[in-house]
Amino acid sequence: MKRYLGPLERHFEEAVCCIALSVMAICVFLQVIMRYVFGSALQWSEEIAAIAMVWAVYMGASLCVRERFHIRIMAGIMLLPQPITKAFVLLADLMAAAYCVMMLIVSWQYLAVLARFTSRTPSLGIDEFYPQSILVIGYTLILLRLVQIYVIWARGGGRGVPGMRAEHEDTGEMR
Repeated sequence: MKRYLGPLERHFEEAVCCIALSVMAICVFLQVIMRYVFGSALQWSEEIAAIAMVWAVYMGASLCVRERFHIRIMAGIMLLPQPITKAFVLLADLMAAAYCVMMLIVSWQYLAVLARFTSRTPSLGIDEFYPQSILVIGYTLILLRLVQIYVIWARGGGRGVPGMRAEHEDTGEMR
C-alpha cells in the first residue's frame, strides 16, 4: 500500500499542475489556430482554459507549501538567531493555517450554496459546483501540507527551522 501512496503523496500536486497547464496550453493554442487560421472561435476552449488555470494555481500553491517555495522573505529571517527565526516561521505558518481554515469555512459555505442553487457554466453547461470545488480541495491540501511539514519536523526531533533541511540552515537556502 505504501508503495503506491508514496509516489502519489510526493507527486500528486505536480501531476495535477502538469495536466492542468497542458490542458490550458492546448485550449489556448486551439483557440488561436481556430481564430487566425479558420476565422472561427471555439465556444468551450476559453472556459476550459480558465478552469484549468485555477486548478493549476491551487495545486501549485499546495506544492509550494510542501516544498517551502511559497512567498517568504527567508533571506532576512535566516540572518537572525535561530530561536527568533524559528519563532517567525512558526508565527507565519500559524497565520497561514488560520487563513486556510477561514477560507475552508467560506469555501465550504460557497459550495453549499452552489449545491443548493445549481448554476451552469455558459459554454459547457457543467454544474459550477465541480470546477469550484478546487477551493475546498486546494485549501485542504495546503493545510495538510503545512501540518505535514510540522509532523516531519517533530519526528526529526524539532531541531532547526520547520521545513528546512539541517544542512541549509546555516546558509538560509531552502530545499
